[in-house]
Amino acid sequence: MASIFTKIVQGEIPSYKIAEDENFYAFLDINPLAKGHTLVIPKQETDYYFDLDDETLSGLTLFSKKVAKAIDQTIDCKRVGVVVLGLEVPHAHVHLIPLNTEADASFSRPKLKLSPEEFESIAAKIKAEIE
Repeated sequence: MASIFTKIVQGEIPSYKIAEDENFYAFLDINPLAKGHTLVIPKQETDYYFDLDDETLSGLTLFSKKVAKAIDQTIDCKRVGVVVLGLEVPHAHVHLIPLNTEADASFSRPKLKLSPEEFESIAAKIKAEIE
């Protein structure tokens, strides 16, 4: 069965898209640790990050870098952190999290509650920086 991320890529589930190319897709996390918290995934459904073939893994890193630089330009933060957990969804993915302190990357913290309008505004700003 397709993962929730595959369903997002296929348009079956809506998302706040940041960037997309033929191999990768970036979208805002709907349970963010910080404004601008973005997920980056390969379109190829692979459960475990380290099971990605070398070409996909390096492509995911380069695509994530482009998205992280756009986040850094549009969100007030000291830097953008990269976290790979991969337990909650069986589809390899990277979390890009705007950071001002190391605690900002703690997944035990309460998640932000943003309105659809806030998500749309954040996505539009980051997306415009990429384009």
